[in-house]
Amino acid sequence: MTAPRTAPGTPLPVVLAGARGHGRWHVANIRRLEAEGLVRLAGICELTPLTEDEFGGELPEQSADFGALLDSTGARIAVICTPIPTHTDLALAAAERGVHILLEKPPAPSYAEYRRMADGVAAAKVACQIGFQSLGSHAVPAIRELVAEGAVGRVVGIGGAGAWVRPEEYFRRAPWAGRRRLNGVDVVDGALTNPLAHAVATALALAGSTRAEDVAGIETELLRANDIESDDTSCVRITTARGGSVTVAATLCAERADEPYVLVHGTTGRITFWYKQDRVLLQRADHGPEEMRFDRTDLLENLVAHLTDGTPLLVTPDGTGAFMRVVEAIRRAPDPAPLPEGAWRHVPGENRRVVPGVDGLVAAAADTLSLYSELGASWALPAHHLPKEVSTR
Repeated sequence: MTAPRTAPGTPLPVVLAGARGHGRWHVANIRRLEAEGLVRLAGICELTPLTEDEFGGELPEQSADFGALLDSTGARIAVICTPIPTHTDLALAAAERGVHILLEKPPAPSYAEYRRMADGVAAAKVACQIGFQSLGSHAVPAIRELVAEGAVGRVVGIGGAGAWVRPEEYFRRAPWAGRRRLNGVDVVDGALTNPLAHAVATALALAGSTRAEDVAGIETELLRANDIESDDTSCVRITTARGGSVTVAATLCAERADEPYVLVHGTTGRITFWYKQDRVLLQRADHGPEEMRFDRTDLLENLVAHLTDGTPLLVTPDGTGAFMRVVEAIRRAPDPAPLPEGAWRHVPGENRRVVPGVDGLVAAAADTLSLYSELGASWALPAHHLPKEVSTR
């Protein structure tokens, strides 16, 4: 879909829904693009208005009514950084007004809600970018080119690893945090679907399997050390329609925080991509290791370029269909199993829970394309196997 063009040199009015928490990053990014003359922050939608001290300067128009704010500001772009269950309705409210969208990840808490959003956006003929910032990295096409050239031989699988630490307060930062459902509505806020969702989406992108129909089967292992509903230590193995395997392991209970990465396994080498750093390591037979660093295209900037000169969008809703199949599999899986008390410990002074040995298990899962239970983790349950044709109904 090609959105109607906007005259170059005209700053596009932007409304931001959700300016606290991660929304502060969007405020800073919008200000950066304002300084370049690309956009203008025309309004902020928050249930509780920001103060000037909180915002750090003179405030634009504010309202708790998103639709009314889009109307009154004449917004051309809406940046939506709100709780996961609100994404679909807010995106559709923007779309029905002809407002283009940057929608934070995950795009929706269920495949049905994702489909409702994607179909509504397509029918409205507005542009929609999904906020997987890692997919704006120039390393992604560079790795695809290396693979196409046969730099590591035939690809035999893609691994992903994310070992992060989060204090117990992280799961109390908002009513929906750490929840699978809230007031009867899906949330699905787990390690693989929210904080480390980029590892899943990036692995699928490097596997060339980003659309819903690219997924043939999904296996999940969902566990938790914290006193929450959702998973904080989990892994997933995706079988692609072309017969490939993508395995991603994640934890928020690591012994020490590490940079998440995606690993391309080839018959004659491997490519490691630390996606937050845009850093790539190529290791192959009969060659020394080669490290490369890449630039990144900001997704809001890419959306503006799409609207002004027709530059293709980097992360369309259809391009996140495979990721949403994973979200759906996690949503439909049995509730995450609590780890036995002996499998985790409390870190004094840091108010967080650690699963001893999980750092090595996360790395081993990405390295061997195995699930935790297959690696001999004493606390891992047998894998929950879903049918090869995963239902999205």
